[in-house]
Amino acid sequence: MRYLGIIFDHKLTFKEHINYMSEKCTKLIFALSKSAKLNWGLHHAALKVIYTGAILPLLLYGVPIWHKAIDTASNKLKIIRVQRLINIKIAKAYRTVSNEALSALTGLIPITIKIQEASQYYHIISGRGKEITKVDTRMGTKYWLHPAETITFLSEETKDTSTVQIYTDGSKSEKGVGAGIAIYMSGDLVKTLKYKLNNRRTNNQAEQLVILKALQHMVNVHAEVKTATVYTDS
Repeated sequence: MRYLGIIFDHKLTFKEHINYMSEKCTKLIFALSKSAKLNWGLHHAALKVIYTGAILPLLLYGVPIWHKAIDTASNKLKIIRVQRLINIKIAKAYRTVSNEALSALTGLIPITIKIQEASQYYHIISGRGKEITKVDTRMGTKYWLHPAETITFLSEETKDTSTVQIYTDGSKSEKGVGAGIAIYMSGDLVKTLKYKLNNRRTNNQAEQLVILKALQHMVNVHAEVKTATVYTDS
């Protein structure tokens, strides 16, 4: 039985609905494939707009009703296959690339997570959730608060030697690759550390190494400290 665009089977497995939805989206993607070849055709930005504006709404239609159907492996694979097809076109990648790598390259949330998100969000805004939950929403970078406006230190009255803030930074330039650490305890600067890396190392490697070095320093020098907050721009 089809009601309001959702196909109900007699066991409420929603297998037929997922089959119908997957085939519909697949046909749309194959139609796009004629204009989205590996080296020419629609740009990846245009394909992402088509995905978010046309394909994703089809995949998520009525999801609060049938979201538990993806617990079945066959249904889950059908949904993933649809996103994989469009991800290959967006990333201009070959068919041998894994689903996880495609999601990372395109920046698209895996469809199984997106289904759970849409279902939970509906139950929250409709008041059907069992508990009050804070929901994070996507925000453009122009609305982000600057770190200098959000970082605070403990006052003298609330000094706590077990509270530590560690600031780390790595950098790569023509002069080489380096990294630095500044350790504050209850608002007071207690230690600064500097490291120089091989010029072949990347900026991200410097960022990761300096976090590890900061934690190693705390373990070796300030073993009494139980908690520490690391601030990194990596």
